[in-house]
Amino acid sequence: MKHAPLRGRTLLAAALVLMLGACAHAPARLDQPALRDDVPLAGLQAPARTGWPTTQWWRQYQDPQLDELMDRAMRQSPNLALAQSRVNNAGQSARLAAAQLGLSVNGSAQVTRQRLSDHGLIPDQFLGFSWYNQADIGAQLNYDFDWWGKKRATMEAALDQAHAAEAERSAAALALQYAVADTYFGWQADRARLHLADQLLATEEQFQQIADLRVRQGVDLPDEAQKARAQLADVREMRVALDGSAKIRRVSLASLLGLSPDQLPDLQPHALPGVDGSLPADVRLDLIARRPDIAASRWQVEAALRKTDAARAEFFPDFSISALAGLSSIDLGKLLTAGSRTFVLTPALHLPIFNGGALEANYGASKAQLAAAVAQYNSTILSAAREVATQALSAQQIAARRHEQQAQLDADRQLLANAQARARQGVRDGRESLAAQAQLLEQRDAATQLQAQAVSTDLSLIKALGGGYQAPHHTDTNSTSTVTAGAADHERH
Repeated sequence: MKHAPLRGRTLLAAALVLMLGACAHAPARLDQPALRDDVPLAGLQAPARTGWPTTQWWRQYQDPQLDELMDRAMRQSPNLALAQSRVNNAGQSARLAAAQLGLSVNGSAQVTRQRLSDHGLIPDQFLGFSWYNQADIGAQLNYDFDWWGKKRATMEAALDQAHAAEAERSAAALALQYAVADTYFGWQADRARLHLADQLLATEEQFQQIADLRVRQGVDLPDEAQKARAQLADVREMRVALDGSAKIRRVSLASLLGLSPDQLPDLQPHALPGVDGSLPADVRLDLIARRPDIAASRWQVEAALRKTDAARAEFFPDFSISALAGLSSIDLGKLLTAGSRTFVLTPALHLPIFNGGALEANYGASKAQLAAAVAQYNSTILSAAREVATQALSAQQIAARRHEQQAQLDADRQLLANAQARARQGVRDGRESLAAQAQLLEQRDAATQLQAQAVSTDLSLIKALGGGYQAPHHTDTNSTSTVTAGAADHERH
């Protein structure tokens, strides 16, 4: 008996040696990776707009029809519902990870009635009974001392994944809003061009009638009538294409809203809105916080970093303790007496001594995932810069083209007025004024196409600027939400 304390100290020393040996090969904790805090837009010259797009940026176009379509899309789009399901799933995963922290208490109660075998190890004639009851009531407590932060890092990684899912949902909402607006204004452009095509078709029909009359009278050769028919057929083909495009856009719009085409509200055509194509003055510095895809990439980096912390903690020993207190009796009448008390206390120590390189491989995989997340973040930053620069330059180019095209449109209007004046004076026949009118209608169609391109580019620029998204203030990656705050505080204490 005198050697019992010595043996206890020996076991304790051996355990300490094993713990120190297990910790000796643990890798150093990784620092926060260096992430750029601005977007490479140096040298981009663009007009400055006042402020960033608002959350409901489409209302700036003052189109009640578009507002209604957006409201429906945000309520019932299948794509948005799918993104929201990912957010909910990530949130529950964060709650599950938080539930693993700290103390857990479980209660149990059971009653068993069993008959003993007559041919068992102890026959019933020696026991004096063949049937017996077993009743147990107890509570079990388990606590894992997360000294190295493995469970906390896992919880924080799940929380960062939830933040990333929320940002990805915002990106999905922005993509949906952009698609609805772009499709709607594309339909408006098709309807405007259809109206011009109908006027051009009427003009070409008049031109063909005059050409046929002049051929019948022997004034012109039959080739002139054939040319008029060819021009008329070309206009008819264009009208068919525009009508088909408008119908396809309606089907696409209904699909974006999760509706069938006949459920889509009746849309009325009207003029396309005006746009400016300018950029916020602080776009280079603030774009990172304004793009949901960049925010999602940033949270993925944070989640990957926390996973490396969890993988590193695997190198260290784990210590946990469990306790069981309850009542147990084979006599139901004596279950609630003091003699039925039972108690178990189980401390446990887990030492990673030899695992065939599994810990190193797991840690290396987590580092590779972190490197991939950082690379994805940098790629997202460059893609954002490219999108903003491309759309801003496209807007400037379209604005310059519209300025030059307006001069041509004014000249064609003057030519039509002069031709009509000569026709009224009887100096020239109606063909000159019809040709001038057809040329003017073609220029108006070209102007409508440029205006549609300007609106589409403005929508793309709003999307490139984040569409009113504002990332939550990112201060400390160890911060927790209300879902995990209680468990985290308990773990800190």
